[in-house]
Amino acid sequence: MRRVGPEVDAYRRLRRRTYELLTPDYGPVSRWVDRVVSALIVLNVVALGASTVDSLALAYAPVFSLVDRVTVVAFTVEYLARVWSCVEAPTYDRPVVDRVRFASRPFLLLDLLAIAPSYLVVVVEDATLVRAARLLRMARLLKMARYARSIRLLWVVVGRKRRDLLVSLSAAWVTLVLSSTVMYVLERGAQPETFSSIPATLWWGVVTLTTVGYGDVYPVTTLGRVFGGAVAVVGVGLVALPAGIIGEGLIEATNERGREGSEDGRAGRCEAGTPPQRCSRCGALVDVECAD
Repeated sequence: MRRVGPEVDAYRRLRRRTYELLTPDYGPVSRWVDRVVSALIVLNVVALGASTVDSLALAYAPVFSLVDRVTVVAFTVEYLARVWSCVEAPTYDRPVVDRVRFASRPFLLLDLLAIAPSYLVVVVEDATLVRAARLLRMARLLKMARYARSIRLLWVVVGRKRRDLLVSLSAAWVTLVLSSTVMYVLERGAQPETFSSIPATLWWGVVTLTTVGYGDVYPVTTLGRVFGGAVAVVGVGLVALPAGIIGEGLIEATNERGREGSEDGRAGRCEAGTPPQRCSRCGALVDVECAD
């Protein structure tokens, strides 16, 4: 059996320690790393928003540029460190294949989206693409999903309720198409420009089902108004279904946390420093009680 040299052993220890530091709620130090990265995300987004104000952009352009460069470098180092150290996870042990698989996860794609625009503006000369890339930098706010416990819990709830959400969204989509089709038939003769086609009438269906009612498109015939009122009433309950499903899931998850937190065995496991459990698909924190 070949002995592992001290350099290799030190390399593996460094990789293991990097993995622990970048794993949310793994320990006290990793929580500080989470706070620092979260602060950098907020700082970057605030600076980006302020840079769109002409007076501030002229007065503090060097400051905004410095903040963007520093935070992009930090996010780049974080992204590369995560990909490099992911093989320390139990389910990622193949150096190349599993790193590619790890980089394809939703949270890692968000991390890549957060840093890619800053490098894109360097190599792209097209002005339109440059402006679009700069606006995409606001996507860095999505990185907060990795660090905010409430967002991680919401992510888990959406995963649990995805089938119910799909059913409710499918029902809303079918209702939208059918109601827009009927309204097109009823209003086509009275308003040929406004209700010119079924796709054009979909805008009326969206604002009616969501009860927004901008008032830019509305029926004028008697049958159209009666039908439009019925659609609006249906929309109150139908569009609210996804919110109710997510709310129910959040209540269930909160109750589960309360029951599990009252168990003595769980408390002892958290005190022993056992890392929290995570979703095998998205990496979101499931065992959130150990983060307290």
